[in-house]
Amino acid sequence: MGKPRLAVWKFASCDGCQLTLLDCEDELLPLAEHVEIAHFLEASSAVREGPYDVSLVEGSVTTETDIERIHRIREQSGMLVTIGACANAGGVQALRNFADVEEFRSVVYARPEYVATLAQSTPISAHVRVDLELPGCPIDRRQLIGVLSAVLAGRRPGLPVHSVCQECKLRGTTCVTVAQGIPCLGPVTRAGCGALCPAYGRGCYGCFGPMAGPNTAAMTASLRALGMSPADAARVFRTFHAAKPEFQAAAEEGERR
Repeated sequence: MGKPRLAVWKFASCDGCQLTLLDCEDELLPLAEHVEIAHFLEASSAVREGPYDVSLVEGSVTTETDIERIHRIREQSGMLVTIGACANAGGVQALRNFADVEEFRSVVYARPEYVATLAQSTPISAHVRVDLELPGCPIDRRQLIGVLSAVLAGRRPGLPVHSVCQECKLRGTTCVTVAQGIPCLGPVTRAGCGALCPAYGRGCYGCFGPMAGPNTAAMTASLRALGMSPADAARVFRTFHAAKPEFQAAAEEGERR
């Protein structure tokens, strides 16, 4: 029996999540002994035809061609894992979902008539079945290696669903909101980054998406108490994970107030 076959695919994205995979370096080398990397254009031009045991998909769907392509990838993949905020929730480019995409296109491109795009940037799960979502912008290298190792071992990967606040407590980081009055989305954001931003005196931006059962109403009230306008408090939920239902609902509720 041959090695499990891994494929890595790119859609609309900055390539940051694929670069995280390449950045694993020493951790990736032992893993490569147990898996055949059959398709990964960021790393090699050598391409082997499917089917694939595992496909990692980075990026959001933004064109008609993307829709056709993701369906072909799903058909060839035993397990499909979306990696990063773009693939999981449309990414930063989903800001187009709340504006006039034709106006954006006319301003950004010299010849907009040659640019084919959809009105919205959508997550992979809006088009095909996704077996697992790996959060982050970019993803965390430790989580990535953990997921790949678990898949190779034939078990379901375990990913945290609690908030970033718990990670702050575990590493002994003083709460930036309590101590300095800095707005922070840590109370509603999924753990997994190691509370990186608060560790450097910055508020969490929510790049890992919503935790399980986030209290976004309390979060919005906290942001308002720190001096944010209703529009600004709503806008913080429309960054990396604008298409996630929990953050989308929070933004819409904030705009109505």
